[in-house]
Amino acid sequence: MTRYVALGSSFAAGPGIEPILDPGCARSGGNYPHLVAERLGYDLVDVTSGGATIDDVLTRPQALLAGGTVPPQVDAVGPDADLVTVTVGGNDVEYLLTLLRCSSRADPEGTPLPARAFFGTPIDPAAVHAALAVLPGRLAGLVGEVRRRAPRARVVLVDYLTVVPDRATPAFPMSEEHRLLCADVGRRLEAATAAAARDSGAELVAASAVSRDHAVGSADPWVTGWVFGDLLGGGVAPYHPNAAGMRAVADLLTDRLTAAPVS
Repeated sequence: MTRYVALGSSFAAGPGIEPILDPGCARSGGNYPHLVAERLGYDLVDVTSGGATIDDVLTRPQALLAGGTVPPQVDAVGPDADLVTVTVGGNDVEYLLTLLRCSSRADPEGTPLPARAFFGTPIDPAAVHAALAVLPGRLAGLVGEVRRRAPRARVVLVDYLTVVPDRATPAFPMSEEHRLLCADVGRRLEAATAAAARDSGAELVAASAVSRDHAVGSADPWVTGWVFGDLLGGGVAPYHPNAAGMRAVADLLTDRLTAAPVS
C-alpha cells in the first residue's frame, strides 16, 4: 500500500471542515490529504497543523493556540514514505495575519474581542516582503530534508487557494490599499512556491491558478469569508479553504496522481 505523509499548515489541515479529527491542530477528516487517501486507497499519515511555519515542519515543536505542542512534522517522514505533500509558507510571510489585520481595521466590530488586540498589531509590508524574498530557498530546503529522509518518495508542493477578490465585499471588508497589498502577497506566495518546486525538482500542484474565480465573495467561493468559529477548537477560520475548496484541491491532486501513479 502507498504510504502518504501530509505536511503543512491550515490550508492543508482544514479548520472548520467536519469532521474535525484534532481540534488543537484544526485538522479535518475532510481535508485534501484525507480525501485523496480515501479515493486512492493510500495509507495516510496526516500531521498537518493550523498555524505551522516551515520551522514547525522542520526543526521545532509547534506551540498550539489551545496549549501544548506537537513534534516537528518532518519526524513523520521515514524511508517507507512513497508520497509526501507539502502546503506551507503562508504563515512564514504572515499572509493570513496580514489579511486579518487589514480586515480588522475595516471592520473592528466584526473582530472577536479576544482577537482585537492581536489583529490590531502593526501591518509591516517590509517584513512581509523580506520573508517572501527568502521563501523559495526555505521551501526548497524543506524538500531537500524530506528527500534525505525518504529518498524514494514523490514530493509534491501544493500551493494556496486564491483568497483575495477583485474588490472588497461584506464578506471581505478591506480598504482598496490593503486589498491590493494582500493580493500582492498572495501572488508572491504563489510565485515563491512555484520557484521552490523548480529549484528543488519537486512537483507543483497549483491550487492558486484554478481558484482565481473562486475567491471570497464569488458566486462559488472555495474559501471562507470574514467569519469566526471556535478557533481554539478547530472551528471555522476566516479566509481559509471551505469544504468545496478542499474537494477542488483533492481533485487536482487526485488527477495528477492518477495520470502518473506513485510507483
